Formats: sequence, C-alpha cells, structure tokens
Amino acid sequence: MQAEEDPCASQQVWGKEERDLGHIDLHIGIYVRDAPLKDIKVSNDRRFVAFFNVVNATKRDAGNYRCMIRTEGGAGVSSYAELIVKEPPVPIAPPQLSSVGATYLWIQLNANSINGDGPIIEREVEYRTSSGSWYDRQPVDSTSYKIGHLDPDTEYEISVLLTRPGEGGTGSPGPALKTRTKCADPMRGPRKLEVVEIKSRQITIRWEPFGYNVTRCHRYNLTVHYRYQAGGQEQVREEVSWDTESSHPQHTITNLSPYTNVSVKLVLMNPEGRKESQELVVQTDEDVPSAVPLESIQGSTFEEKIFLQWREPVQTYGVITLYEITYKAVSSFDPEIDLSNQSGRVLKLGNETHYLFFGLYPGTTYSFTIRASTAKGFGPPITNQFTTKISAPSMPPYELETPLNQTDSTNASLLNSQYYFAAEFPANSLQAAQPFTIGDNRTYSGFWNTPLLPHKSYSIYFQAASRANGETKIDCVRVATKGAATRKPDPEPEKETDHTVKIAGVIAGILLFVIIFLGVVLVMKKRKLAKKRKETLSSTRQEMTVMVNSMDKSYTEQGTNCDEAFSFMDTHNLNGRSVSSPSSFTMKTNTLSTTVPNSYYPDPFVPTAILDETHTMASETSSSVQSHTYKKRDPVDVPYQTGQLHPAIRVADLLQHITQMKCAEGYGFKEEYESFFEGQSAPWDSAKKDENRMKNRYGNIIAYDHSRVRLQPIEGETNSDYINGNYIDGYHRPNHYIATQGPMQETIYDFWRMVWHENTASIVMVTNLVEVGRVKCCKYWPDDTEIYKDIKVTLIETELLAEYVIRTFAVEKRGAHEIREIRQFHFTGWPDHGVPYHATGLLGFVRQVKSKSPPNAGPLVVHCSAGAGRTGCFIVIDIMLDMAEREGVVDIYNCVRELRSRRVNMVQTEEQYVFIHDAILEACLCGDTSIPASQVRSVYYEMNKLDPQTNSSQIKEEFRTLNMVTPTLRVEDCSIALLPRNHEKNRCMDVLPPDRCLPFLITIDGESSNYINAALMDSYKQPSAFIVTQHPLPNTVKDFWRLVLDYHCTSIVMLNDVDPAQLCPQYWPENGVHRHGPIQVEFVSADLEEDIISRIFRIYNAARPQDGYRMVQQFQFLGWPMYRDTPVSKRSFLKQIRQVEKWQEEYNGGEGRTVVHCLNGGGRSGTFCAISIVCEMLRHQRAVDVFHAVKTLRNNKPNMVDLLV
Repeated sequence: MQAEEDPCASQQVWGKEERDLGHIDLHIGIYVRDAPLKDIKVSNDRRFVAFFNVVNATKRDAGNYRCMIRTEGGAGVSSYAELIVKEPPVPIAPPQLSSVGATYLWIQLNANSINGDGPIIEREVEYRTSSGSWYDRQPVDSTSYKIGHLDPDTEYEISVLLTRPGEGGTGSPGPALKTRTKCADPMRGPRKLEVVEIKSRQITIRWEPFGYNVTRCHRYNLTVHYRYQAGGQEQVREEVSWDTESSHPQHTITNLSPYTNVSVKLVLMNPEGRKESQELVVQTDEDVPSAVPLESIQGSTFEEKIFLQWREPVQTYGVITLYEITYKAVSSFDPEIDLSNQSGRVLKLGNETHYLFFGLYPGTTYSFTIRASTAKGFGPPITNQFTTKISAPSMPPYELETPLNQTDSTNASLLNSQYYFAAEFPANSLQAAQPFTIGDNRTYSGFWNTPLLPHKSYSIYFQAASRANGETKIDCVRVATKGAATRKPDPEPEKETDHTVKIAGVIAGILLFVIIFLGVVLVMKKRKLAKKRKETLSSTRQEMTVMVNSMDKSYTEQGTNCDEAFSFMDTHNLNGRSVSSPSSFTMKTNTLSTTVPNSYYPDPFVPTAILDETHTMASETSSSVQSHTYKKRDPVDVPYQTGQLHPAIRVADLLQHITQMKCAEGYGFKEEYESFFEGQSAPWDSAKKDENRMKNRYGNIIAYDHSRVRLQPIEGETNSDYINGNYIDGYHRPNHYIATQGPMQETIYDFWRMVWHENTASIVMVTNLVEVGRVKCCKYWPDDTEIYKDIKVTLIETELLAEYVIRTFAVEKRGAHEIREIRQFHFTGWPDHGVPYHATGLLGFVRQVKSKSPPNAGPLVVHCSAGAGRTGCFIVIDIMLDMAEREGVVDIYNCVRELRSRRVNMVQTEEQYVFIHDAILEACLCGDTSIPASQVRSVYYEMNKLDPQTNSSQIKEEFRTLNMVTPTLRVEDCSIALLPRNHEKNRCMDVLPPDRCLPFLITIDGESSNYINAALMDSYKQPSAFIVTQHPLPNTVKDFWRLVLDYHCTSIVMLNDVDPAQLCPQYWPENGVHRHGPIQVEFVSADLEEDIISRIFRIYNAARPQDGYRMVQQFQFLGWPMYRDTPVSKRSFLKQIRQVEKWQEEYNGGEGRTVVHCLNGGGRSGTFCAISIVCEMLRHQRAVDVFHAVKTLRNNKPNMVDLLV
C-alpha cells in the first residue's frame, strides 16, 4: 500500500450456528496500534466475515497482521497477512531557475534527492500564480523544462511532483520555487485620446483606461508629451501622469499660451519598451488680446478729420473680432470752442485697422484710446493724442461788389495781376467795425498804404490769418473794387469770353452726360449683381438637394424596363473569359454580335419598334450566352431541390429572364417577391420565453424552434441554450450556415460560445456598428485581448481593404488544450440605405470568404443587424454561385423560399431580391478574373495569343466585355455637373463626374460654386484614396487648390504636359508664393529624376491660419508624350507609382489622398489608379485582377482606362 492510504483487511470465521456463538470478541493481533473492526457480515449460519481498516497508513503500520477470535466456546487465531507501506516520493529541494522571459520560465527539476520510496516513473511540473487559485500541471520527460504561455511580470510558484508505481504513487508537490517573469513590451499605446476641457492657458485630456493586458507590466510610466510654437521656436515638454488607476483617467496641461496649437501624445513605457498613442492636435481657447502697439498708432491729421491707423496686437490670443476706439477732445487753440460734445466711440471689425474721424474741430487735440477684442473680451487699452490742423479764419460775406472788368480809362487784366499789402492789424484791434481808407499814404504795422494810381482798376481784399505750431492758414474776401472811367470795350475780349463760355458749356454738357451714363450703368450693375446672387442661391439649393437625394440612390434605379430593354448591358457583362482559380468556377461565353451597341435607347414615339427591337435583341443575347461550360465536380448524393411553379433558370437565359422581370417598372419582381410568406411561419416558443426576450434585438426577427442553434447549457442556468440564430442549409451541405443577429452586449458571450461549440472558422458581418445614428451591432471583438468568461479572444491581425476588413483572432477556451484561428470578414461597403450601387465589391467579398474558409470547418456564421435582410442576400448569392458552377442553373426564388422556412423574413425587401439577381448575373457573365501571382506571366502570354479563326485574343475579348459591362452615365446621374453655372468648369461635356462621387469643395471663395470636375475613387485598401480630375482650366486653378486643401491631399500626380493652347496652364509656382483666393501655395523645392519632376509645396488657408499648413508633393511624369497611347517606359511609370506610395506613407502614414489628373481625367488617370491598385493587390493578396480593378474604377467614372493598349 502507498502511505496515507486506508488499507482494509477481512477475515472469515467458521463456527457453530450463529445462535450458538453467543458473545463474540474479535481482536487483531498487532502491536503497533489498534485496528478496530469496521464491519461484521454474516455469510450463513456457520460463517461470517469481519473487516478492519488501517486509516492513513504510514511506514510504522507496516508488518504482519493476524486475527484472533474468542468466544465462550473457545478461541481461534488466523494466519499472518503482511502489510507493506511505501512512501510516495517528494523532492527535497525546489526546482532551479535557468532563464527568465516575459512569457516563459526555464527550470531545472532538481529532483534527484527525494524523500520517500522509488522508483520514479513520472515527473510533473505544477505552476500557479502566487496571488490566484489557478494552476496547471504538465508532465516532464527531461531534467529541464520550459514553461510557456505565461503572463508577463507575474509571480509564479513552481513545484515538482514525482510518481512511483502503483495507484496513489504520486507524492505531494515538493518545495516551491517563487519567481517572476519579465515585463513585456506594451501591447499598444493608449487609445481614444480626446480633449475634455479646453481653456485659454490649459487643456485637460482623457484617454481610454487600460490595465495589465495593455501595459504587460506592473511597473510602468505614462508620460504626456506635448509641443507647441512659442516665439517662433518649437517648445517640447513632457509631464508624468499619475492618474492611471481611475476609470476615467485624465491629465491637465497648464502654462500654455492662448489660441495655440498643441500637439499631444501619450507615451506608455515599461522597462522593456514603449508605445505611443496617436498624436492629438488641440488648440487652446482664446483669451483677451494684448494691447495694440503704441508705436503702430499713426494719425494723418487734417483740419476737420483725422485718419487713424494701427496694427493688431503682438499677442492676439485668438481671432481679433473688434476694435474699440474711444476719442475725446482734450484742448483747442480756439478757447471759445465747446469741447464737451467732442467725444465718441467707434467699433471696427477685426480685419479693419484704420478709421477716418471727421466732423472734428480744427486746431484741436484729441485723445484716442484703442483696445482689441477677441471672443473672450477686450484687452488692455492704449492711448495716443493727435491734433487737427488749424483752419483759415471764416470771413463774413460782402455784398454790392463792383464787377472787376469795369474800368474808366484803362483795361484790366486778370492774368499775373500785381498785388500788395496795404496794412496789417492785430486781431485784438478789430473788436468792432471801423473804416479804413485805401491809399491814405500811411504805414500800418510796417506795411505802406500807398496812394492809388489814376486810370487803374483795383480789387480790394480783406485777409485774415491763423498761426499755430509754425503753421499759417489764410482766408480772404474781396470787399470792394475801384474802377476807371467807363468806355466802350474792345470787341475782341468779348468774343474770347463768348468762345470760352461756349467751350465751357460743351464741356459741362459732356461731363453731365458722362455722369448720367455712369449713374445708369451703376444702377443696372447693381440689379444684375442682385439677380446673380439670387441665381447663385437657387443653384446652390439645387446642388444641395441633389446631394441629399443622391445619398439614397438604390441599386434598382439601374434596372431596365420594356422601354429600355438593354440599358442593363451598361452595368453587366455578356462576355467573360475562362479563368482558373481554386475558389471560383470557370465560365466561357461566346462574344456578343458587334451590331449590339453598348447602350440602347429606343425611340419613345415608336412603341411597336421598341417591342420588335427588344424581342430581337433578347433572342440574340440568349443565343450568344448559352454555351457556358463548368468544371466537373464529384457527384453528390442529394440534388438541390428546385420548385415546380418556379423552376430553375439556365444561366444562359438569366439575362433575358431579368430583362423580362423588369418590364412594366419591375412588375415581375414585385409579383414574385410578394408571393413569399411574410412573417412567422413556424413555432418560436423558446425565443418567446421571458428569460430569452432580452436576448433578441428585434421582437419580430427571432429564431424558429425547429432550426434554432442550441448552445451547450450552462450548469445552474435555465434556458442558457438559446441564441437568436438558425441553421441554414448550403448547396449540398446541411447546416452550412448559421444566420444570426448582430450580437448585443448581453449576448457577446453566447455568440462566442456558439462559435466555439460549432467549430466555426469564419464569421461574416454585413453591417456597420452604427448606421444613420442607430446602433446596429455591438462590438463583440477586442482590439487586443479580451476574456469573455471562460473564452479568451485575441486579435492577431487586421487587414483593412476599401470595402471590407478581415480580422484574425486566436480563440482559447478554458479546459480545452487548443487554440483556434477564427477569421471575421466584415463588409463595410453596404450603404446605410438600400443596397450597394454595384455588386462588384460584394462579389469580391464573397470570393474572399470562400477562398479563406477551411473546407472541413463548422458552419459559416453570417450576421447583419437582424440577421435576415443582408444576411439572406449573402447566403443566397453564395448558394447560387455554387449552383451555377455545378449545374449551370440558378434557382433564386426557391432558395429564398427555403431560407424563409428556416428563419423569418430572410431577404427583407424587394430591392434586395432584385439586387441578388443582378449580382448573380454579373458574377456569371464576368466570372472570376483573378490570377495567382505565380501564373501571371503564363496567363498573360496565353491571353495575348491570337485565335486564327476569329483574329482575336482573350485579352481583346476581356476588354470588350469590360466595355459592355461599364455603366453609361445618365443625364440625371450628372445633374450637378450639368448645371448652367458649372458648364465653364468642364473641359469636355462628355467626361463628367456622377453626383454620387463628387468631392464638394468646402473652402469659401466669394461667389464661386462648390463644384469641381473630379471624382472620388477607391484604392485596394483605402476608400476614396484617389481623386481623379482634369487638368485645371485657367478659371478653375483656384478650385483645384481648394480641392487639394479641403480633402487632405498630400500628393498630386500629373500625367500630361502644360499646353496653353489646350487651356492647360501651369497652376503651380516655380518660386515664391501664389495666391488663389484665400489659399496660398508656396514653393519649397524641386527635383528631377529621369522622367519625373518632384515638387514640394506648402499650402495653407490664409483666412484660417489656425489650421496650419500642409506639405504637398507633385509628381509630374514626363515620359508620356501626347501623341502616345502608353508611357515610353514601363519602368519609369512604375517608379513614379513607388515614389508616390513612399511619400504617402512617410509624410502622412498613408492617410492622405492622391490627386491624379491628365488632360480630361480619364484614360491616363485611370491607368495610374488601376496599376496602383493591382500593385497593392499583388503585395497583400499575391494575386492580380486587372479586370476587377478597372471595373471598380469604371463603376464611378466610365472613361477610366479607355484604350486596350
């Protein structure tokens, strides 16, 4: 026996009949300790069995045991039974530590010296955290062992257990080794850095609280790093934040300057590394400004006016909104002037630093006090004084003057007439009127009043003078004339005078006409400007209306009807090439007859011709696509069931079927969709239980009982097996999908329980977390690591693409010794309203899910918000693609009906039902054009081979297919570009951007509209990464730079030459600064390398200096002459793409947009964007899909990549 066990011995006794035994006294004959009887069991009348136990046996209990029995009739002794007790082995010393890491410990078992008995047949290491009850035990087959998957900076207790042969041979754990793992580099930097309070000289920031899972060390520092401009130099500061344990950590930065941009980031540091948060740029609040500089106050003085000028304060501490100027008269040279009414207050706008004060008194000193104001109030005042100029004295009027030309004996000449001063009097001597005789031959104040000469005509003037501050002002008035004797005047002067009067009259008449004409022109101009403003306001409202309406444009608007039989060909293909891909099926179609146009617009006045043409063309189309071939697959046991009333449709007939269904405004689809059963069609008692009501996001979209997913029940929790999800059969794969609602906060754990229990490897999410301000789904995944009770989910990788995101998680469950890799495919391109404008993106998403989902995994979990509409669309499209591949038919109607039998209201709207048909048609006609990177060379060679019978090649046919499926823009699609006010902004009226992808300009520039001929385009990974536009016209250069600034563009790609003859001006400065309205473009540097000129500019909005500037690099490609269809050097063109990508990544972390332009914003620009997308695709997906890249671009702008070469 092993020590501490309870061995049990038994003894049989024979004797007389039981009734004759009398009193029985049994004793065990050992001398160590008593072993009391455990039980006596009578076997028959003459035999019974006695049991006894040795409790917690030790080595002292080892020995020979026998049983003695005494009765009245005698005594008996049994034979000996030997009890052997072995001590389980226990190490004497703790294990030794060899090396330490953040997540592992190397130990030496140190188990050679033991207490107890051998031999040792097994060694185990038991380790646990010192502060918790959790532990783990691992077998060891060597003298050293690495314990992995440990938590950083955590103390562990490690013991060794030894086992000898036999049951219970494992000894107790030996002495424990206590040790601590190292710290690990922080998982990430702090997140969600935001401002909670902004003041003039301080800001308070807050961030998302984090714990050990982020710091991965119990010893860490959180430092606030911030920088700002002060005195023309950058100041860099850092402070340690001590608020790291609260649920709402925050930190206040003080001693800042008002109205200053402060760049703030948090740095998390521990002994092993550091991680930074994203930098947050905050502007401190405004404060009252400093005083206006005294030396800047300048006054230009006049007699009754002062023109005052000043500069803004040195420290504005915000945007100067007002200047207040108060003034008052202080003193005057005229003591009789009443100065009490000479004061006032004037307010001027912040952009005006001058004012003309008029109505002042001459020769008066005025005090001016100026103070500036921001939104926070007025700053300190500053005062300066200025004195108006003195004026000449005011002379009284004199009447009854004798005309100057009256003479008595001589002629009077007005030219160069001589004058002299006869007298001067002090002002105080003329207090009253007194006579004065001209020519009295007396002297007055040094002036001789000489006698008058006879036969002379005189004019007599009275003059008054004012003098002050070295300045003299004079006024005079003619008070009398002294004429000679009158005689007959000469006729000649009269003629001259008359002639002069006539000329003066003519001139006056001309001047009067000019004045009247200018007045009329000004009135007409004013009315014209008012009318123009009214038209501008009307156009702007129309633009805004179109913008709002275009947001709700649905996919069904592209549908055709009987009056537009083949406009559907504008968005879908009738021709595809053979492709080979492990995740796709092969389809081949014959080419469409060359007589079929890209778009077909029947004459609305000839309805008979419409019907004839429609039937003819539909027939031709049917015959042209009927020779599809498919890959052979292994036969399946059970065929996919199709309905009898709605039989499956051949892929070759799908286009004709959809065209017919869209006749009469889509009545066929409407009738078909309304035939589906709406609402509940099976019991859902479990979902209606009170305990489960809170687990349903919507009360009318819940799980049927017969198909619901049943979770493993949790012990002690009733109804814990319910989740709002249903099994859906795939194509020949029972329960291939689980359609479920978007998890709520209360059901996140249930969701991960389902994923683990069903062995799911892929999750498909077809909703955004929030749409139109409403929460559609709870964020059920972590940003790093999260533990949902007994399930641990760790984010391993995130792959961001333009229309979807792929996240990879490592999922562990307590007690299960495995780590599963689970991918989430999150489609982000579904609009808030309706359905996607084109199915191209969703079809690429479906192919990605197919290619990356393991074939032997559990059900594919698909969810949107309710788990019905978009979820149903995805599942139906996936099933129908499989059916089309294997059978050459599709059965959308019965597939939807089957889905609705498993879960309520799958495919929720008619619009979604039509979209499924259009998506399947596009997939069947275009096929999968992706080429693995390893096969690009060989496939490209095959595609360029000419077929001697058709004199065509595969690549030509693919380009022809691309042209056929490219949508043709309708007039209503480009309504904003076609507004009359925008006509002059379009280089070509046949190359216009659709309303839905217009980048509306934001920066205000007078009366200019917010339109520019440009379109937003997705790259492979980033939505709206490109803005494709035409070369700026002379009248749109300002708009071009507004576009660059408003949409955070950091690169400009120029693919054409400057050519004034084609209205392609040079729109950038070679040096200095160019001003385009409020936007200023400053040249920084230029560099020429082979065929590429790189120029760097600094651009900023002078009206908003607080926004700072942006660095923009222009890449002008010289290797594509106008006469060539392709660049001279492919290598140079690829080099330009690499340079653009490098600049984008280095300058703005890849977040900035790229403006691409050629002459008209079409073929060359599309080529650049397409090659950029393909290069990005090649790096991340190791595959090339030129067709998909170009079609994605053409969905927004049909002229992208317009030539086959």
